[in-house]
Amino acid sequence: MDRETRSTSGRLLVATPDLEDPNFRRTVVYMLAHDGDGALGLVVNRPGKLPAAAALPNWATRAAEPAMLYQGGPVETGGVIGLGRGADGVPVALDLAEQPDDAGEAGRLVRLFAGYAGWGPGQLDGEIAMGGWIVVDARTEDVFSAEPTGLWRAVLGRQRGTLAWLAAYPDDIRVN
Repeated sequence: MDRETRSTSGRLLVATPDLEDPNFRRTVVYMLAHDGDGALGLVVNRPGKLPAAAALPNWATRAAEPAMLYQGGPVETGGVIGLGRGADGVPVALDLAEQPDDAGEAGRLVRLFAGYAGWGPGQLDGEIAMGGWIVVDARTEDVFSAEPTGLWRAVLGRQRGTLAWLAAYPDDIRVN
């Protein structure tokens, strides 16, 4: 990792209200990796319409509610990535080719994602510097939230100071 890159691995990216890209508008992204080679994360607040049982039947009984295949991001949406809750509560990537019982503690509660969010070298750092993302600490319950569609407001609302005010930012500022 070079000096300009400050890793966001294990943290959340919260889209600012001004981020209008439809792929990331009002998203919360759990970051799996971030170094000088780029960054990779999963959008954790966009449950899709496909039930987890239809996507990966052998993992469906372990899927956190709502048990849907989430829209993990705009990259490689034909693939599925699984996150489980590790023994220390930290989300860990799962090998979905193995059976759930073989995944140990991490296989007890899972979230399944179609695709991921990815950035090239320096790209995410530039987006953060331009004010597109707010970087905050993650909680285990963020990834496995039973209320994922309210996560954007919930994560902002628990921040200190003026960041908490953003939780009340209207969906469309023109009708405020």
